[in-house]
Amino acid sequence: MTTDATATHDIDLTTPRQEDLAALLVNKERPPRPSALSASLTFGLRAMLKIKHVPEQLFDVTAFPVMMVLMYAYLFGGALAGSVSAYIQFLLPGILVMSVVMITMYTGVAVNTDIEKGVFDRFRTLPIWRPAPMVGYLLGDLVRYVIASLVMLAVGMAIGYRPHGGPLGILAGLAVLLVFAFSFSWLWTMFGLLLRSEKSVMGVSMMVIFPLTFLSNVFVDPRTMPGWLQAFVNNSPVSHVASAVRELMEGDWPAAHIGWSLGWSAGLLVVFGAVTMRLYNRK
Repeated sequence: MTTDATATHDIDLTTPRQEDLAALLVNKERPPRPSALSASLTFGLRAMLKIKHVPEQLFDVTAFPVMMVLMYAYLFGGALAGSVSAYIQFLLPGILVMSVVMITMYTGVAVNTDIEKGVFDRFRTLPIWRPAPMVGYLLGDLVRYVIASLVMLAVGMAIGYRPHGGPLGILAGLAVLLVFAFSFSWLWTMFGLLLRSEKSVMGVSMMVIFPLTFLSNVFVDPRTMPGWLQAFVNNSPVSHVASAVRELMEGDWPAAHIGWSLGWSAGLLVVFGAVTMRLYNRK
């Protein structure tokens, strides 16, 4: 009899009642849902932590920009402008735009890699702002763009570049470039969701980026080109951004080029941002 009573007492202590569980669930407040900004910054931090664990990812924002500046300045400086110091004044803002635009494609590669690993399936189940994972990728990449820009400016100044616009002109030029790069990156998030492998994303990215960057005013004045090519180059988004950055760093205020750059940025963000989120919700 004593043994039975003890057993019953033990069962009462170790087995929770349904009423107690319900009371715990009802009385406890749920944690507040994270804001859109908080969720986006968290995913941006996640993108930066990838660099901490795989530092080789910084190669494209350090060694690659240095190689681009030195190679084009010393290869073409004497032939196009008579000296490296003269050519670097025209080249550096353009090559800065070109390099940052080229490394935007890694956003799509990162998105595609996470999809293949199944990480996005987990993201979609979280009670967060829907675009937060995508915006987080782009915010993390903005840090990479800033690093690449500072590295290139340092190398350019070391070999003779002098921005007459001073710190304010440099900051304004970088702001225009970063806004465009953020908007342009949405194109690659779309391809990252649409294509099946990261090799496909890389291949398509190269097909888009190389004509867009080389057929621009990054290296030479379009007035030296044939008329039919000038029509394309003068209306290229990369040309508008390169002209805006170049003139801002020189101390001018090119309202037309700034307007075109921001207009292109808004168009890219609206079109490819909407397509990206539609694919993300349906994939």
